[in-house]
Amino acid sequence: MDILLRFVSPNPLRLTATRLILNHVAHYTRLAEVGKLEAPKTTGKYETGQLILHKVFGYRGVILFPWLARVYDRDAINKKENADSSGASNASGDNLSNVGKEVKGRTHTFYQVLIDTRDAPYIRAQTEAVTFLGNQESSRSLYAIPGLDYVAHDDIIPYASVERVPLQHELFDKFLMHNPDKDPPFIAQETLRAWQKKNHPWLELSDVHRETTEGVRVTVIPFYMGSRESQNSAVYWWRYCIRLENLGSQAVQLRERHWRIFSLSGTLETVRGRGVVGQEPLLARHAPAFQYSSHVSLQAPSGHMWGTFRMEREDGYTFDCRIPPFSLESKPDEGGPVAPSAPA
Repeated sequence: MDILLRFVSPNPLRLTATRLILNHVAHYTRLAEVGKLEAPKTTGKYETGQLILHKVFGYRGVILFPWLARVYDRDAINKKENADSSGASNASGDNLSNVGKEVKGRTHTFYQVLIDTRDAPYIRAQTEAVTFLGNQESSRSLYAIPGLDYVAHDDIIPYASVERVPLQHELFDKFLMHNPDKDPPFIAQETLRAWQKKNHPWLELSDVHRETTEGVRVTVIPFYMGSRESQNSAVYWWRYCIRLENLGSQAVQLRERHWRIFSLSGTLETVRGRGVVGQEPLLARHAPAFQYSSHVSLQAPSGHMWGTFRMEREDGYTFDCRIPPFSLESKPDEGGPVAPSAPA
């Protein structure tokens, strides 16, 4: 019988078809059946309560609800420009013309997903990446939702389980209820619908930006968090989620970051530093992707960010990997943050 194996080591899941097996012991291999693979959907959307495996990071999860997002892929426009010119380009992206180039967005489906807490220690993605502000003016709290992710439709591998509680997460039984007469057999509770409605402005995914440089693809998803009054002026906050993925055969490591942050107030800030979020992730065949989140603030209701990651291949070759330009747009709100650290 064909099987799918998932190991506790950093190796991504490897598909060879119909059955799911999980290793959840840190020091030796122990296999346990967790469910049965289903055919991925090529049309239509997955329903609330669908159990999934993440195609890249390998974790188990469950879909809460879908988002429709505009995906701006700069690879298409870059290929056209390379064909029209000799290819002399500024990889550092240090000019605003790089931001202003029009890229047509295409609509794609993403999903809000709960991550199984048993898998969290073994995936190369922050499991508390979703943060937002309290919506009361007197609140200065920065809220973090543990084990919540945004997953593209193409990264979903659906599976089914006969267990009544197939996923371990503190919100699973608060948001979902088992109903064996439904497919999938988990339906949304009123608490999930109320939570989605209340926090919609901070959870909403609307724009996704992608660009590939020398086989390393960078995806950026920005989110507005809210604003706060500070010394008679407003400070606006955003979070952004970044995923790096090595599409090539050689291992590559992120060494430095270089950000350019433009504010509508007219300021242009430069941020440089080693690595990201205290790490210099290695993107290799056994673990080709890394995902993290960070925060940024402006003293204006909108702006732009762009930049580069300095990457080093295993043969010592270094290059600047472009971070696609993305907009920072505010919304009417009453919330605001506690100041996190500088952009990573």
